[in-house]
Amino acid sequence: MTLLQAKDITVTAGAERLLDPVSLDLPAGRAVTVLGESGSGKSLLAQALLGTLPRGLLAGGTLTVGETRLDPARPQGSRALWGRAIAVLPQEPWLALDPLMRGQRQVAEVHDLVAGDPAPDDRASADLAALGLEGAGTKYPWQLSGGMAQRLAFAAARAGGARITVADEPTKGLDSDRRDDVLALLRRGLEGGGGLLTITHDLTLAAGLGGEILVMQGGTVVERGPAERVLAAPEHPYTQALIAADPAHWPRPAPMPGAAPMLRAERFTVARDGRTLFAPLDFTLSPGQVLGVAGPSGCGKSSLGNALLGLLPHQGRLWRDPAVPKLAFQKLWQDPPAAFPARITLAEGLDDLLARHRIDPARVAPLLDRLKLAPDLLARRPASVSGGELQRIALLRALLLDPAFLFADEPTSRLDPVTQALTIRLMVGIGRETGMAMVIVSHDLALLEAICDRVIRLMPG
Repeated sequence: MTLLQAKDITVTAGAERLLDPVSLDLPAGRAVTVLGESGSGKSLLAQALLGTLPRGLLAGGTLTVGETRLDPARPQGSRALWGRAIAVLPQEPWLALDPLMRGQRQVAEVHDLVAGDPAPDDRASADLAALGLEGAGTKYPWQLSGGMAQRLAFAAARAGGARITVADEPTKGLDSDRRDDVLALLRRGLEGGGGLLTITHDLTLAAGLGGEILVMQGGTVVERGPAERVLAAPEHPYTQALIAADPAHWPRPAPMPGAAPMLRAERFTVARDGRTLFAPLDFTLSPGQVLGVAGPSGCGKSSLGNALLGLLPHQGRLWRDPAVPKLAFQKLWQDPPAAFPARITLAEGLDDLLARHRIDPARVAPLLDRLKLAPDLLARRPASVSGGELQRIALLRALLLDPAFLFADEPTSRLDPVTQALTIRLMVGIGRETGMAMVIVSHDLALLEAICDRVIRLMPG
């Protein structure tokens, strides 16, 4: 049985076509996964199918959901299916959940208003129990862990009885344990004849879901086929590059030669609200070396880096080379858009930095070239630049200050594999050449093992 059939779906903006014709079938009990880098068109495809394209974009083609035939060019016709036939699992569960409503009530409301269930509270309680959320019903979303919030969002999305689930980047920024939890959650949705359409750049998730894979580049499907075949023996050069960008396939780095340390930590730890976040650590860091920090959410990875920068109090001893000025200790933030003023262009922000620190403006052009950034990007505001480009501009901004130490907090967690590989290799390469020591926090242990001289794994407490 086919739950959804899409034929020749396109997206245009005036005379410009952003998405070339895409056709797909979603059978009951099966998964279809759309892979591709940022800007490849995979999210446009999902929005065209859901009827949620931004204003100014027009979808074309034909769409059939169950027995209902829809016109993607008239998205208002799809709204009656939201929650009832098609559920959306959001990328950020906290943005989809009501922060002022307790967990069970949020699920019960969908059972009541969407499914018309006569006993919504009983059904909601059963849903939560089935997902291991018995204690979450009386709590607000902000009182839940990230994994629990994701499961609550899943319960609410599915409470309307929809057999089709659309998941947009459901594992973005998650550690491996939580990614496995999401995978199990999505596979659970296939039980009983459900269908799953997933938009992702997570190759491990795609392999775990199986079914069919569509690989997109530049608004075009360049390869498609069974997951096992596409991931094991890709045919298109772009698919091959996508898989090669997986850190598990990278060669291991040559160790940096020993040098006098510029930072030394002894019995070093951080406490919050009277609770020690992680066991005391001993390590040194020399110029050009890269230290990786891994561990589950909430274990203190970001706090460790911030304490090394002097942004948080710490316990134990911390020695930093007194010959290195404080300004030479810099940070690369996890969420690039949050690190830039939203209402001014990138050029204006850089000009302020250059003026404040009396930096020669002639240094900008060579760094743009080294970081593979087009100069005209600086004329844009942050919201008009891709995540990968914005992260490299953040790196450029930090490099202008000649850092001796850089703390990079999840610098690539929101980037697709190809952009991640480009960005992280540039960072490490520049660090090796200039003698910039780095501490890199990541949920991706394979990534850290591929680029770091040493990896520390933290556990809560």
